[in-house]
Amino acid sequence: MTEDTIPFSDWEKLDLRVAQIKNVEDIENADKLYKLTLDVGELGERVVCAGIKQYYTKKELKGKKIVLFANLTPRKLKGIESQGMVLAAVNEEDKVILIKPKGEVSVGSEIIFKNE
Repeated sequence: MTEDTIPFSDWEKLDLRVAQIKNVEDIENADKLYKLTLDVGELGERVVCAGIKQYYTKKELKGKKIVLFANLTPRKLKGIESQGMVLAAVNEEDKVILIKPKGEVSVGSEIIFKNE
């Protein structure tokens, strides 16, 4: 195992869930952040601050299903408790692309990991 690798047991600790963006708000004095209110099914509503403002409009985000890192320790950003993190990738043009489920997946569904 190298320094950059982790055991599978660490990966299994992640709670990744399908969430739906219910509301998108600007944050005062934050050029890059949106305040997202998410429906996470049985886990309820979560508020997350996401640095995606330069890549998405509020209209593009509202109603979108995304993948949420649900058991990340909450952190204050611009005075708002962010209760998780949305997953995204960066393409060759440095554009942030939100990771979303393919097909019909219920809000709150777990992203599962198999080591077989």
